[in-house]
Amino acid sequence: MLIAADKFKGSLTAVQVADRVTAGLRRVVPEAEVEALPVADGGDGTVDAAVAAGFERREVRVTGPLGEPVTAAYALRGETAVVEMAEASGLQRLPAGVFAPLTATTYGSGELLAAALDAGARTIVFGVGGSATTDGGSGMLAALGARFLDADGEPVGPGGGALSALATADLSGLDPRLTEIEFVLASDVDNPLTGPKGAPAVYGPQKGATPDDVAVLDAALGHFAKVLEEAIGARAAEYATSPGAGAAGGIGYGALIVGAGFRPGIEVMLDVLGFAPTLERATLVITGEGSLDEQTLHGKAPAGVAAAARSAGKEVVAVCGRLALSPETLGRAGIARAYPLTEVEPDVQRCIAEAGPILESVAERIARDFLT
Repeated sequence: MLIAADKFKGSLTAVQVADRVTAGLRRVVPEAEVEALPVADGGDGTVDAAVAAGFERREVRVTGPLGEPVTAAYALRGETAVVEMAEASGLQRLPAGVFAPLTATTYGSGELLAAALDAGARTIVFGVGGSATTDGGSGMLAALGARFLDADGEPVGPGGGALSALATADLSGLDPRLTEIEFVLASDVDNPLTGPKGAPAVYGPQKGATPDDVAVLDAALGHFAKVLEEAIGARAAEYATSPGAGAAGGIGYGALIVGAGFRPGIEVMLDVLGFAPTLERATLVITGEGSLDEQTLHGKAPAGVAAAARSAGKEVVAVCGRLALSPETLGRAGIARAYPLTEVEPDVQRCIAEAGPILESVAERIARDFLT
């Protein structure tokens, strides 16, 4: 049996989900053979999933989204690094209740990428999601050697809002090692940089942006793309409309500018984590995340796990905190049955606060349904 679940955001990490499910299964069937492969789709928790799969955790002091130093981690195995932008530039790095939609920077994400290059990485999987930022990846590019100057020849300030003052972009100083590696942009969203489906409009409000802030950021990122087009040619405009450009406040755009190739995050991570050989040994796959809903079907980890398992002819069930999909929809996604915590404990707040013990109870039910 294979447990390949994502985190229950706000309650349990993916590793904790696997541990609790394993405990519940073995309470009913003590001899059950269980393998755990915590998964992630490129967002927060991606480094932890890689470490659980055998990568080495490396910590670096980098610049946080508000400009303060933070300790961030990436994962390394051989010449492959998994870098998670949320480690340096994520909402998790902001103090409770504090947002900085116009000024939060991705500079630290660029520093993390540079650290992976310094460690000898020849393949970098760049997981993006959960960002506090909407700067189009300009901070990241600056940390990697780009220069963004205003009309007076001075560097523009941090964050997406400051890009409205951008006059010239100079990418000649970018780290040359970026052209020598395989650079994979891993994300569960395919939004363009700007417009009604762009980074500011769709995700800005989650980062504290008011409607006025969204308008400022959308215009500033559009201007950023135009200045980059003047600097490096038509490809800058093409990348702005490419899938993934709007990921994580537009850091996807910055990654595309320096040669990254976009792939769905869960697809990339399943490859990196060695999912296929583990799947071969499984008789049943248990996946899941905090909320199984419409978003799950659009590139989230459980959908990716279920698709891969179905291709291999394996049965899949899911655990979740909250279930908002019909049995028919689950079936079309390759999930035979879902087990929400709310079936055991109807009080949602208790489900969140006591997710671990309740998940063990849910796993006992799976064991009775499928293992006895």
